[in-house]
Amino acid sequence: MKNEAEFKASGEYKSAMARFEEVLLSQRARCEKMENDDGFTDYAALDKLIIGVCGGDGIGPVICAEAARVLRFMLEDEIAKGRVEIRGIEGLTIENRLACLKAIPDEVMAQLKECHVILKGPTTTPDAGSGEPNIGSANVAMRRELDLFANMRPVSVPELGINWVFFRENTEGSYAVGDSGVSLGDFGIDFTVTTDAGSERIARLAYDYARKNGRKRVSIVTKANVIKETDGRFLNVCRRVGEECPEIVTDSWYADILTAKLIDPERRSLFEVVLLPNLYGDIITDEAAQIQGGVGTAGSANIGKHYAMFEAIHGSAPRMVEEGRAACADPSSMLRAAAMLLRHTGFADKAGRLESALDFCMFEEKKYVITGREDGCTCERFGEYLMQTLREGGLE
Repeated sequence: MKNEAEFKASGEYKSAMARFEEVLLSQRARCEKMENDDGFTDYAALDKLIIGVCGGDGIGPVICAEAARVLRFMLEDEIAKGRVEIRGIEGLTIENRLACLKAIPDEVMAQLKECHVILKGPTTTPDAGSGEPNIGSANVAMRRELDLFANMRPVSVPELGINWVFFRENTEGSYAVGDSGVSLGDFGIDFTVTTDAGSERIARLAYDYARKNGRKRVSIVTKANVIKETDGRFLNVCRRVGEECPEIVTDSWYADILTAKLIDPERRSLFEVVLLPNLYGDIITDEAAQIQGGVGTAGSANIGKHYAMFEAIHGSAPRMVEEGRAACADPSSMLRAAAMLLRHTGFADKAGRLESALDFCMFEEKKYVITGREDGCTCERFGEYLMQTLREGGLE
């Protein structure tokens, strides 16, 4: 190992310092951009709403296509009148991304930016050490480029008294600059970032949701006792926003304790709106989805001021494709995401009917059940069952 003087004179040290400076300057510029950003898109004022459908890879194209088929069914009149367009976007496969060595190919990103909202299937991100080129996550790249700062994930299990809505900050934390770390000989360093502007806007969205939906408690989740600068900043900014909403109870939890309390029958029904930084939000919402019935049952909204993207919270399940079971993939997560898309763009009645039909098909009648294998129904068959239920139930 080099001594300190040799280390500071080395190329790897100078390269690391240059990388850190690059991160500092880029985050300073991002703060300035956030502070100068204007308000949210008014979907009601649009002449035509453009919905992009981007299948991804693995089982993504299968389940995304089924969700898009149901969306077309729900929006048939609006499409016929030219008020809604559903536009397919190709090219977000792992093969295409590896070929151009980008998390999202330039031509795909250009098409995404032409849409107002996006329905996106799961995408594969190569693991470090997999032998494949080290391209970044398409999800992280899309959230960063389109500034989709809020990840909203609802979880509901009425019989257990669970009715949670998670607001996960989507563009900061370790994920924001997770591909900008440095390797210096026998150790590596990654960066994490928390800004006042980024924390404030996710907090305002969470408290605004609580206020508009009759929620009485917002729980802030950090490890501010240990990670004092970034987690501490997130906690303090969110608390300041909470002080503007005295009718809402604000409490704070450490991430490890909250993880335990979500499976505590005596405490879990107390949680209503949960507000988290990026990494904890990713982990804890997967746990919450598992309580609901698995990550395959949960949809997710990624909301920004000018764009929004809706997706399943699970991965691309390449093994199902390898084993020839893609047609048996469960589309319910993407269908939940489609319902969230409808609600976000002003079609609340249609969203409610779709959610009710999903609950009926999945948990009540269960005429066709998806198992992920040939002993269950196919993705397409479930979509047909859902649409038939909508017709027969007077929901469409």
